[in-house]
Amino acid sequence: MSDERTPAEPEVMEPTFWRKNGWTARVIKNEEDDGWAVEIRKQGLSEPVLISPWVMGRDKKNPKPFDATAFATFVKTASEVLDRSARQREQAMTKKLSIAWEGRWYEVRLELVADEYEPHALLSAIDDAGATVAKHRVPVNFKFTRDVANQWVRDGFREP
Repeated sequence: MSDERTPAEPEVMEPTFWRKNGWTARVIKNEEDDGWAVEIRKQGLSEPVLISPWVMGRDKKNPKPFDATAFATFVKTASEVLDRSARQREQAMTKKLSIAWEGRWYEVRLELVADEYEPHALLSAIDDAGATVAKHRVPVNFKFTRDVANQWVRDGFREP
């Protein structure tokens, strides 16, 4: 059985380049002014997660060297950026409505599935106990409105 994970890269802790635990921080020339910036990358991602201004060293010409605290702060901030981005993507791909029927509450969801070959959506209902009571594949252009969701619940979650 092959391991598909990217092998861990060796740790590096140089004055302007750190790599540790799948994260890389590198000082780059700030294109906006005469200063410096730090580019933070996560292993496996093609684009930087964060680019942030970086301070000059004592000579007011070269960048200040990294230290463990600065690296940890950048990694924490970049992780928060990735988390926020993932939540926004998930919210953009999911619509939710709360529907009451016969004394029970249901959360009706339409989740878009960005499949390269067969994009589609999943229509599901979750009861007030957190159990999925129905899930159906629907076209990506499925019309999801409160009226449609109410009717689907009233019809016993039959395939639309």
